Amino acid sequence: MLARPPRCGATRLVCVDGPSGSGKTTLAGRLAAALGGAPVVHTDDVFPGWDGLADVVPLLHAGIVAPLLAGTAAAYRRWDWTRSEFAETVPVGMPPLLVVEGVASGARVIAARAVLLVWVEAPHAERFRRGIARDGEAYRPHWERWAAQEDAHFAAEGTRERADVIIDGGRPPGR
Repeated sequence: MLARPPRCGATRLVCVDGPSGSGKTTLAGRLAAALGGAPVVHTDDVFPGWDGLADVVPLLHAGIVAPLLAGTAAAYRRWDWTRSEFAETVPVGMPPLLVVEGVASGARVIAARAVLLVWVEAPHAERFRRGIARDGEAYRPHWERWAAQEDAHFAAEGTRERADVIIDGGRPPGR
């Protein structure tokens, strides 16, 4: 991957996509660390709320991809989930390697500029178990609503089929 030329300006973009609860964040963190501490942008920080999946792709393109292609610093507005509004602008800069992790990070318009598209998957029941364990039972209706958005997005984008690598995130670590 590091031997591949940058496709997003001077940045080598790595996208780690897949459904919620599949293990994308864990994998992206490990990958970034293994690649010398590359910065990671989490789409969870960009989504404008539980109904914002369709909005994240243009936000990622406008804040990350387009500036890097133009040779300028990337940045995004962080979504404050508690207040349900955008918060501060988070600078990303112009790193030589950038990992973008989360649902929709592998959308065609983003992944077209990536040197690597990774798809992480896990069984539906395991993903929901992880999500509810992390977020609490009160979030189950949000998770169900979100899952419907994911299904529509992934069907339209064909992300799994375009992935360079497919990871089984349903297995326990170390196996």
